Amino acid sequence: MVGVYDICARVQNGFRARLGRIAVPETKLNLSVSRVLYNQGFVSSVTRGTHLGPDATYTPTTNLNVAERRLWLSLKYYQDQPVLRKMSCISKPSRRITCSANQLQTLASGQPWNIIKGVIPGEIMIVSTTRGVVDIQEAVELGLGGTLLARAG
Repeated sequence: MVGVYDICARVQNGFRARLGRIAVPETKLNLSVSRVLYNQGFVSSVTRGTHLGPDATYTPTTNLNVAERRLWLSLKYYQDQPVLRKMSCISKPSRRITCSANQLQTLASGQPWNIIKGVIPGEIMIVSTTRGVVDIQEAVELGLGGTLLARAG
């Protein structure tokens, strides 16, 4: 769960510093969250690379090079403003927030559930389900519940 905090902080700091691209450690969770951000249009590309920059050719990740492998996210701007204004974590290691499919549907419709505010237009929630990490709309369509990881908008 610590990886969610790391990617949220790195993405938000990258947008605030007006960077073109940022590097995050290459983990399965970071790759899944990056894929959701890419599919929703918050980042323009996700590539693998080292701590020095993106790879020009494919390089597999092995036990010998796993420490220096990174995911490079190209950040997206519209009219010189960041597309992603805020990214924050919902669950934390001391308190994981899990929702059923019905509770996710309530949140996706914009209504609050428990202590969580509903999703507003232009915002997504990232959910960890049994079928992987997806956004809240996809989880509702699949009828899945899961752990709320982060919200971005």
